[in-house]
Amino acid sequence: MDALKKLLDELATAFEEFKSSNDERIKQIESKGKADPLLEGKVDKANEDVSRLEKELSDLQKKLNRPGNNGGGDEKSEDLAAHKKGFLHFMRRGVEDGLTELECKALNITTPGDGGYAVAEEIDKNILILLGNESPMRGLCKVITVGAAEYKKLASKWGSTSGWVGEDDSRTETDTPSLAELTPFMGEIYSNPAATQQMLDDGYFNIETWLAQELAKEFAEEEGAAFVTGSGTKKPKGFLSYTSVVTADASRTFGQLQHILAAATGAITGSELLNVVYSLKKAYRANATWQMAALTAAAIRKLVDSNGAYIWERSLAAGQPATLAGYPVEENEDMEALGTSNVPVALGDWKRGYTIVDKMGTRVLRDPYTNKPYVHFYTTKRVGGMVEDSNAIKLLKNAAS
Repeated sequence: MDALKKLLDELATAFEEFKSSNDERIKQIESKGKADPLLEGKVDKANEDVSRLEKELSDLQKKLNRPGNNGGGDEKSEDLAAHKKGFLHFMRRGVEDGLTELECKALNITTPGDGGYAVAEEIDKNILILLGNESPMRGLCKVITVGAAEYKKLASKWGSTSGWVGEDDSRTETDTPSLAELTPFMGEIYSNPAATQQMLDDGYFNIETWLAQELAKEFAEEEGAAFVTGSGTKKPKGFLSYTSVVTADASRTFGQLQHILAAATGAITGSELLNVVYSLKKAYRANATWQMAALTAAAIRKLVDSNGAYIWERSLAAGQPATLAGYPVEENEDMEALGTSNVPVALGDWKRGYTIVDKMGTRVLRDPYTNKPYVHFYTTKRVGGMVEDSNAIKLLKNAAS
């Protein structure tokens, strides 16, 4: 804001000097038929100063109006904009000039040392938005972005006790809750989309949109499955890979999930679904959502209660999901099918139950040599996932036999 005020003052002064000199020039022309050459030069110089200051003012105002600037100049935003321009030039032509230096200046971009370059922040955000549209887990769960190599969180395991006493009774020491350290299971996901050099050279080809769409399509399929069934080895650990038992919250081992056991090996009933609902504490039910595959949803849609009413309620408005027992249903094809010992249905407050961790900085290595005439963009991103609150997720499991 100080720079803006200074420019405004300089412009006002320059404009007054220009008007004064130009007024004198006009008088000389009116009285003598021409103006003094020195005065003409002075007017031209003042005019140039006004033009220069107006451009500087316009540029500063554009900078102040950019999102995230909060009314002040943002050197970091300038660096990120320059990085985006340089990165797209690198994508088209393979020219790397200045990219390393720009990545060093951009605080939230990790500088690679193996010939790869960080995707520009705006493109990275577009990829994450597309991933959120493709993957139900990203839309439901808590998603955080970290810059450090590791992310850890402390969670209370409860365990505190209390008691009743009279006014004069002594107070004995009670148990103290213990803490557990939670660490996400991280892995590196990659994709290798390709385009011809002619496509990249075409001015009408939006390389930024194309790259985001290609990466989102590939990443969504892989990471979506990992968030549900991933083993935790070189990839996120999916919530179905955690140990589940029938034990209720009060006495279950920390980190284990609870499942409700269905009587049949390949079917479920309305009463079993209600048991899942009420195994979830009230605080979690307020934001609970079902997850199941489409074929499971088709089977549940046929269920009726004892009065003959369907327990599945269709969506009444565009953009609103169907509900089951009053809770929205999200189709997720990575869920297991109805079948022996499978877990076809889950209900939870997913933002409290499961955390997705993105390591900032999608990276691209440009390869124009391996598969001519195609240019490959070998792209990697580190992503992790973990169950954070095991009480917030409940499962419905088919019988083993």
